[in-house]
Amino acid sequence: MPIYEYRCQDCGRRTTVLHRSIHNIQQPTCPRCGGRNLKRLISKVAYVRSEEAPLEAMADPSNWGDLDENDPKSLARFMRKMSQELGEDLGPEFEEVVDRLEAGQTPEEIEEAMPDLGGEAGESGGIDQVL
Repeated sequence: MPIYEYRCQDCGRRTTVLHRSIHNIQQPTCPRCGGRNLKRLISKVAYVRSEEAPLEAMADPSNWGDLDENDPKSLARFMRKMSQELGEDLGPEFEEVVDRLEAGQTPEEIEEAMPDLGGEAGESGGIDQVL
């Protein structure tokens, strides 16, 4: 049983119609104005992704786009994209590092300016842990 979306050319209303059979699709009428001048629309589609799908997509180098590891702004764009794909708040340190990259600071400059990045003072980690 197909479900189609239509837009009434008379009143502009968008409506969804369930047809009982794929073989006998009748021209529907508009529920608002009763008009029969409806145009079938291309419906949006959705698909369910597993929790691992965003990580798998980010692991594929073809999805890295214009990533240039020598360009701080390119690193920042990639890190923001990664954060959005994960859908998690990665904390204020992450945001500060990305902001600094967007401002043009190199990872080395950021690590120098933020020596405790990624852990307590004295622990190893640094910017590589955030990146």
